[in-house]
Amino acid sequence: TGEVLSIPVGDNFLGRVINPLGQPIDGLGAIEAEEQRVLELQAPSVLQRQPVEEPMQTGIKAIDAMTPIGRGQRQLVIGDRKTGKTAVCIDTILNQKANWESGDKTKQVRCIYVAIGQKGSTIAAV
Repeated sequence: TGEVLSIPVGDNFLGRVINPLGQPIDGLGAIEAEEQRVLELQAPSVLQRQPVEEPMQTGIKAIDAMTPIGRGQRQLVIGDRKTGKTAVCIDTILNQKANWESGDKTKQVRCIYVAIGQKGSTIAAV
């Protein structure tokens, strides 16, 4: 087409399951995008980002005590198969529910779970 690859984005995508092109695959109907964004966008440099100053409570005491996750930072979770990576991530996301429902913007955290290379059946189970 001669155009740069772009994807639809917006708050309406939160809580939905989409494919890499932004198309819904959760059976809940179409998603109205707020705008299109270029896929290969240059990320801001470390100096341009806001500093991470407070921890995000995962609700998992071992993680919170030994390797705290900074609130607002991206987190890569890697490890061997069948070691509980997905369970830890989903538990962390679920543990943010009370903060979100409080309505306090200073406590609310938007959690986006990205599963690359997972089977469709695995994603459906999540």
